[in-house]
Amino acid sequence: MRHRIMTFETTDSVTLKIWDRSAIDHTLDTVVQDLSARTNAPRHSIGVTCSGPNTFTVSLNRNAPTFEEVTR
Repeated sequence: MRHRIMTFETTDSVTLKIWDRSAIDHTLDTVVQDLSARTNAPRHSIGVTCSGPNTFTVSLNRNAPTFEEVTR
């Protein structure tokens, strides 16, 4: 079965509507990885918000502390 996904992208975020519940975890993990690479940001600075029924926003938090700041 083909996964049905609708997306809306900006420079720092991606909003997705995912109809196939079995694909949610894998899809969100992939989007977090892609956004992290695209923005050259660590994965811990990417957040996922449920913004509606089966709708998720994956976004960069530019104010997130760096690993070095957290481990001082």
